[in-house]
Amino acid sequence: MTFEHKSVLLEETVDSLAIKPDGIYVDGTLGGGGHAYEVCSRLGEKGRLIGIDQDADAIKAASERLAVYGDKVTIVRSNYENIASVLSDLGIEKVDGIYLDLGVSSYQLDTAERGFTYREEDAPLDMRMDQRNTQTAADIVNTYSESDLYRIIRDYGEDKFAKNIAKHIVRAREEKPFETTGELIEVIKAAIPMKMRATGGHPAKRTFQAIRIELNHELDVLNRSIDQMIDLLNPGGRLSIITFHSLEDRIVKTRFRNNENPCICPPGFPVCMCGKVSKGTVVTRKPILPSEEEIEGNKRSKSSKLRVFERK
Repeated sequence: MTFEHKSVLLEETVDSLAIKPDGIYVDGTLGGGGHAYEVCSRLGEKGRLIGIDQDADAIKAASERLAVYGDKVTIVRSNYENIASVLSDLGIEKVDGIYLDLGVSSYQLDTAERGFTYREEDAPLDMRMDQRNTQTAADIVNTYSESDLYRIIRDYGEDKFAKNIAKHIVRAREEKPFETTGELIEVIKAAIPMKMRATGGHPAKRTFQAIRIELNHELDVLNRSIDQMIDLLNPGGRLSIITFHSLEDRIVKTRFRNNENPCICPPGFPVCMCGKVSKGTVVTRKPILPSEEEIEGNKRSKSSKLRVFERK
């Protein structure tokens, strides 16, 4: 299957980076290279783009798409949480911009055997963003305790039926371990009252999101990476992040705010005593949202939000 992914907030994200023709930019979630291609089109002869992705299919697709830019592009298979070591290995100390598109790609969702989608009922229960990892979604569903399943579905899926879903999963796996997405979908449906299935989208959506986040450590990686990415920026450099659900957006908003105003002194103190200094400014007081036109052409962009931070 061809790696296809319609880049969300494409122009808005690239514009937000305020690209310098001779600058160095990092795409931390390269995917099919949609954002990267547009960034490269704005770079001069000395400009450079470093693309990072953990998905082998994405690496292959982006390499082909960006081949026209030759040595201007360097692609590394890794997780963006390793950005500091990736840049160090390339002899790069600071960069002029970093951006992340945290959404699951259309390719990953539409390729049944990857196991990300709750709309394919005969797909293996996989959900690995990096297929070098040995643990799969099936391992989580089949081995986590009921209390741990409840916790991740409640916290990462924000599903009010989390306790009942966890109970049904544990009960079902006692008879037969889960192997496919379809088996899990049927159990989730059974755990949700009939009248509630008719509203709020697919009944398995939240549980699948929760398992995917847990398996790929998505929120932990994001939370511990933002500060180091800001530290890697040159003065005036920007970090732009596209999120797709409230959990991601909350982390980005909080980390950006804390880097802008890190002071932990009590509000009544006349002078700052903690010594923590601002690293920059939050450019987007409110997130940048997709236009109605973009949403109409790409339904998956509907929940996207872009936030931007500029380094001092």
